[in-house]
Amino acid sequence: MKKVIIAIAVLLISASVFAASYKNNTYQKLANEYTKKAEIAMDAGEYADAIEFAKKAEENAALSKAFIEMMTAKTNADSAINLAKNQMKYAESIGAEQNFPMAYTAAKENLENAEKAYEAEEYAKAADLAKACVASLDGIREITPLPEWYIVRPWAETKDCYWNISGRPYIYNNPLLWENLYQANKQSMPKPEDPNLIHPGMKMKVPSITGEYRSGTYDPKKEYEPYSN
Repeated sequence: MKKVIIAIAVLLISASVFAASYKNNTYQKLANEYTKKAEIAMDAGEYADAIEFAKKAEENAALSKAFIEMMTAKTNADSAINLAKNQMKYAESIGAEQNFPMAYTAAKENLENAEKAYEAEEYAKAADLAKACVASLDGIREITPLPEWYIVRPWAETKDCYWNISGRPYIYNNPLLWENLYQANKQSMPKPEDPNLIHPGMKMKVPSITGEYRSGTYDPKKEYEPYSN
C-alpha cells in the first residue's frame, strides 16, 4: 500500500511541476482537473482510481509542456522571420542585390528556406534559417555604385586618355585594362582604329568586366569605392 501511495505522490508532483510552469491551455487545465480528482480519490482510499487519474494528469501535463514548447518555438520563428524580412527590405533599398550579390543571394535563400520550414511547422529550423539570413546581410552597407559612364574632359585639365582613365580607382584601378574601354567605345570615335583620338565631351561607356555593378555617370563630387577584381 505504501508503494502505491508513493507512486501516486510522484505522479502528482510531476504534474504539479508542469502546472507551475505552463498555464492557460486545454491540456494544463485537464492536468489540473485530474490532479484534483486523484487527490480526492486518494483521500477516499480509492487508490486504483487515484492512480488512473494521476496518470491522466501526468499525460496532459506532458502534452501541455509540448504545446507550450511548440508555441514558444513558433513565436521565436515569427520574430526571427519578421526581422529577416525587414533586413531584406533594407538591403534591397540600398541596392545590396547589385552591390553585394553573394551576401544578398545567400540571405534570400536562407529566408526562403526559413519560410518553407515554418510552413512545415519546423519552427526551430525556421528560426535558425531566419537568423542565418540576417547574418548573411551583416556586412552590407550603402555605397555609391561605380560609374557606368564617363564624360571625357580636356587633356590639359585631366590628362584624359584610355590609359589614364582606366587607371583611376573608380574605373578599373589599373591602366593596363584600358582596352576594355577602347573596345566598348571605338565605334563612337571619329577614327575607330586610333585609340588616341578621344575628344572632350565624349560619353564613354565603362563596361563591367568582372560582374561588378555600375550605374550612372561619373560625378567628381561623389566618393566611390575603388574597383577591385
